[in-house]
Amino acid sequence: MANFSKHLKWRLEVLAYDIVRLLLLPFSFDAVSAFFGKAVGWIGPRTSKHHIAKTGMRIAFPDESDEQIEKWLAESWNRLGRTFGEFPLLGRVRVFDKNSRVEVVGLEHLEILKRENKGGVLVSGHFANWEIMAAVFSQAELPIRVTYRPTNNPYFDKRIRQQRAAYGIKLMVAKSGAKGAKELITALRNGQSIALLNDQKFDEGIEIPFFGVGAMTAPGPTRLALQTGAPLIPMSIIRTQGAHFKVTIHAPLALQKTESRSADIKNGVVKITTFIENHIRGNPTDWFWVHRRWPKEIYQRK
Repeated sequence: MANFSKHLKWRLEVLAYDIVRLLLLPFSFDAVSAFFGKAVGWIGPRTSKHHIAKTGMRIAFPDESDEQIEKWLAESWNRLGRTFGEFPLLGRVRVFDKNSRVEVVGLEHLEILKRENKGGVLVSGHFANWEIMAAVFSQAELPIRVTYRPTNNPYFDKRIRQQRAAYGIKLMVAKSGAKGAKELITALRNGQSIALLNDQKFDEGIEIPFFGVGAMTAPGPTRLALQTGAPLIPMSIIRTQGAHFKVTIHAPLALQKTESRSADIKNGVVKITTFIENHIRGNPTDWFWVHRRWPKEIYQRK
């Protein structure tokens, strides 16, 4: 149980966040995005996270020159900064308004789910500003539950939930073992969709080659789709220019159901991983490179 000093620290962290958010309110979405892009673009390369990002990018693009890698890293930091700066203002994003900053492709795949009162497993990765994808399916009025990992600071966790509710996400499920999985299965069987990001390291998962190097990967999205018969629908997002985006809802991935459940799950995870790889190859500066996706020893020897 956290002591008084820990709770005080947590509350001060939230207070600092609230102050920053209030200071941002008078400014436009584009201005805040640009400012944070420049700020993090300067700070990021001077932190230890730069080594993680550079190591990952070198794994993914072994044939690229050092000059190209450095150019991509600089742009990647700028875009990551934009994403952080945009989060407190996401309540302003109205996806389907005239002159929206978000272009949506493939919306018919969500309309089919709504029309047939059927749940789908929406899966993606930490691309561009991934929160914009959530704004798309929530503002499309798709009945959906979004999985998330609660922060250590319960007060900040509450702020995050409030921020997400501001742009439409109201039903969130913590990634919490059997209880969370049961809630997701029930939702799918009741015609609600679920949304998950499936591109980060998951130690209890299965090892799947990611850009040719084994990486522990969560089988959850594939397992849920196979167990309930829900379609496995990949989504992607790119930052087209500044604080403007293009979100694509892709056709469902075809899953196999054979006598080997473990093989079927692995096949599905490979398909999701391949989708994520392909998107990164096409948009190398949009992914969350600062995450240590591969085994720790890879970063230690680079």
